[in-house]
Amino acid sequence: MKLPLSQSVLNKELRELGIDDISHTTIRQCAMIGSMLESQSDEPFTHLEFGVPGIPPCPYGIEAQKKALDEGKCSIYPSVQGLPELKQNASRFIKAFIDVDIDPKCIVPTVGSMQGSLTSILECSQLQPGKDTILYICPGFSAHGRQPDILGIKNVWFDIYEYRAEKLRDKLESYFKEGNIAAILYSNPNNPAWICLTEEELQVIGELATQYDVIVLEDIAYLCMDFRKDLSVPFEPPFQSTVARYTDNYVILLSGSKIFSYAGERIGLACIGNNLYKREYPGLKEKWGISRFGDNFILNYLYVNTSGASHSAQYALSAMLEASLDGRYNFVKELRNYGMRAHHSREIFEQNGFRLVYDKDMNQTIGDGFFYTVTYKDMDNRTLLEALLRCGVVAIPLNTTGSKQFGIRVCVSRLLNDWDFQRLDRHLKLFVKLVS
Repeated sequence: MKLPLSQSVLNKELRELGIDDISHTTIRQCAMIGSMLESQSDEPFTHLEFGVPGIPPCPYGIEAQKKALDEGKCSIYPSVQGLPELKQNASRFIKAFIDVDIDPKCIVPTVGSMQGSLTSILECSQLQPGKDTILYICPGFSAHGRQPDILGIKNVWFDIYEYRAEKLRDKLESYFKEGNIAAILYSNPNNPAWICLTEEELQVIGELATQYDVIVLEDIAYLCMDFRKDLSVPFEPPFQSTVARYTDNYVILLSGSKIFSYAGERIGLACIGNNLYKREYPGLKEKWGISRFGDNFILNYLYVNTSGASHSAQYALSAMLEASLDGRYNFVKELRNYGMRAHHSREIFEQNGFRLVYDKDMNQTIGDGFFYTVTYKDMDNRTLLEALLRCGVVAIPLNTTGSKQFGIRVCVSRLLNDWDFQRLDRHLKLFVKLVS
């Protein structure tokens, strides 16, 4: 069939999947619908839905992991605390690119940063009586929002669209003063909007976290990917922004998936602030027999969950961190490819009448990176998504990320060559003609 596909073809596929409203689907469901429609089309679709790496994996990781496998590491259970050399390299890496001192003991490998966030959410909800709710600054990674639901933990959220700068303080305090917020989670740079919280905003979050005894779960999966400034030189400013400069109550979540394109091995790091790691909670002692936050995180939650992250992948991550520190591998230079793809594709969207939704960090236009968000005129999410699918464009709606704005998330990782950009332009032109 030629594009655009008919509404009846789309409706038939939605019925077969039991979907009443496409704007309330998960990323996986969007991808499934796109693939089913693509199989009926005469040409490939433009896939903007999946946040998968789009550059080759770091070769130093591959080499180290192969060596570990050859040496038989796969037959040995890894220490749940993590390889000593990985923890040391991670501590130095954090100092080099974030300029924060975290003791190696306080850094633990996880099965992707997703396990780090899940474990942190679970522990934070059990620390103190009455503090049983997780607060999300949205928009955000939709899977993060599902984690407390799966665990049966209370959660609330707000869309940051209208609450930047000092407005953020009042909004956060309206939640914190209720006394039930155990932790707050956000991503920076943001998935899906690619906004970056300013130092002033991070200071607000840190100060309020200390004042109200709330733990900040800071997801920095896209470390050093604010390409508006050069964050590529280890141990030299400027550094990655972080709330860790403004509070002791934090866990930084890092991911090998995006930094080193090592997504398939599911390896990440939970980096617990030194003072938080050592802090003792009577509730943990009573429930689990271990009072320290960090010890309980590792020896109870992580141990019973996975018994540690992949042994060989830990060697891979350690080698990649070390190569970045000694100048053999410039991971930021590699990642800049995403910025160039974002810039080119944003121009194509704008030329076809789309506009950015989350467009500013205060007075500065958002940077070009892994994601951005666009909308078309005053279309609601369902109408927009259905029309785009009929024209060969697969994306996810913003409402599934906790946003109250109309629009879609664009991931640039699968826009690999000139043909991909030409196809995007053709599909958007079909869309404009369809909805005119």
